[in-house]
Amino acid sequence: MRLRHGLELMKPRIGITIAATAAAGYAAVADKVEPLPMLALILSMLLGSGGSAVFNHLYDRDIDGMMKRTRNRPMVKGDVSPTDALMLSAGLTIAALSTAVMTLNWVVALHLFLGIFVYAVIYTVWLKRRTWWNIVFGGAAGSFALLAGAAVVEPSQWLLPTLLAVTLFLWTPSHFWALAILLADDYRAARIPMLPVVVGERLTARLILLNSVLLAGSSLLPWGLGLLGTLYGWTATGLGLVLIGLNLKLVATPSRRWAGWNFAWSIPYLLGLLIAIALDRHWN
Repeated sequence: MRLRHGLELMKPRIGITIAATAAAGYAAVADKVEPLPMLALILSMLLGSGGSAVFNHLYDRDIDGMMKRTRNRPMVKGDVSPTDALMLSAGLTIAALSTAVMTLNWVVALHLFLGIFVYAVIYTVWLKRRTWWNIVFGGAAGSFALLAGAAVVEPSQWLLPTLLAVTLFLWTPSHFWALAILLADDYRAARIPMLPVVVGERLTARLILLNSVLLAGSSLLPWGLGLLGTLYGWTATGLGLVLIGLNLKLVATPSRRWAGWNFAWSIPYLLGLLIAIALDRHWN
């Protein structure tokens, strides 16, 4: 297996997002961010995310071959054998959980395991091909990453990490349903029941708006309860207003153009929230 094929199977962009989410969870509850635990946390998340991503490539290689976006992936083209992919997935997962247990604590490892299980088994195996609820429950993988980061400091702290995990949970549908509008033809060809395939673009746009209102509201709860300060609160407010504004444009004009803008903004929206959490706790 070539290195570039292995890296592609690991979906590094998703891994970086998961690691950043976990790092924000750590920063949210730590009085002082220590470099060694942070590095161990990031490494564990990258390895765990990589392991589940490789399994996703392995399991979905049949439907990936039916879609334009994914038909050149290594598993589809035969650049990596199923046996090699399975061994890589298992190796990365074992390395991730071992790193978490040996350098952090078992609660971090448990949350990491649950995140891997949700993405690899609940989303990829059980839900993706059966129901449009797939990405709703699959989004819990990111929530477990944030909880894992918070558990580095004190596993018994739950209120702020739980509120932030709810925000992460609600972020995924708004993010992915916009992408699904862009890729509706691909999903339709592969017979994957993503929301736009099942209910159409117009209703999907309205459900994105509804979800984003819940998302923006949940993001303000830590500020409203006094768990995070003004810097976070105003940042979350501004980011949420832009998100809802783009959602309203998509509802008014359910087109690929506005779906693209919604998808594009959802990524800096999440990163902005994560950065605001860290700055509010350790700089403000």
